[in-house]
Amino acid sequence: MQDRIIGLLTQIPGASQLWKLFAFGSVETRVRYGIFNRPHYAFGVYAGANLAKRLGLNAIQTIEFGVAGGRGLVALERIAAAVEDYVGIQISVCGFDSGMGMPAPVDYRDLPHVWGEGFYTMNVEKLKASLQPRTQLVLGDIKTTLARWKPEAPVSFVAFDLDYYSSTTEALALFDRGSEALLPRVYSYFDDIMWPPHALHNEWLGELCAIREFNESHAHKKLCPIHMFRHTRVHQRPWNEQMYAFHDFKHPLYGKNITNPESEYTQKPL
Repeated sequence: MQDRIIGLLTQIPGASQLWKLFAFGSVETRVRYGIFNRPHYAFGVYAGANLAKRLGLNAIQTIEFGVAGGRGLVALERIAAAVEDYVGIQISVCGFDSGMGMPAPVDYRDLPHVWGEGFYTMNVEKLKASLQPRTQLVLGDIKTTLARWKPEAPVSFVAFDLDYYSSTTEALALFDRGSEALLPRVYSYFDDIMWPPHALHNEWLGELCAIREFNESHAHKKLCPIHMFRHTRVHQRPWNEQMYAFHDFKHPLYGKNITNPESEYTQKPL
């Protein structure tokens, strides 16, 4: 009943924007109703923090691949700060980017009919000045920088916004790391599997191709859409189809039960 009432209220023009402006209610409630400027980031950060807490961890790492102008990274650090206070777990934020805009496309899989060299440039100094001191901004060729970089805690959420197949493939090397660097399930958002319409995204190019090849080359690690996720949301939105989860089936914590004994999902005696 509550979902229905609040769901109807938040469909009133301007109601959600007003809620975002004053940010009343718990973080959990605002994540549920999408009351964040980037609700997909908010869901991923909160869900990852909740998972880590249930696994007994006290710190996690969040990442954005493809920072461009920096609005997404700024949103990520603000969301991380809110979730950190609410869940009671330390959340580190890191953004990866070349700092010089997109490189030249490698081949057709990079969708050169959509993107090209020099797209999405960054004002590096302006962005650095707007970030919190704790936030990392890693600049350079992702293949090199990611190989050298070490997470401050197990990675819990990753936003992939690299556009190209080639760059996304290089970023997915993150998931080749050992269990000490990753949660057993890592919430992931893929920005470039839907828009723009003339891209005609499919599993043979772009991010979807990178995901398919990753799954084909890994026996016990898989990247999967969160099945029927949109049906768990109060308001169904296009980004629901862009949420994935990385699974490491051999992670030592993969099988640890995280269901609350008082949960509606446990069977109670008559």
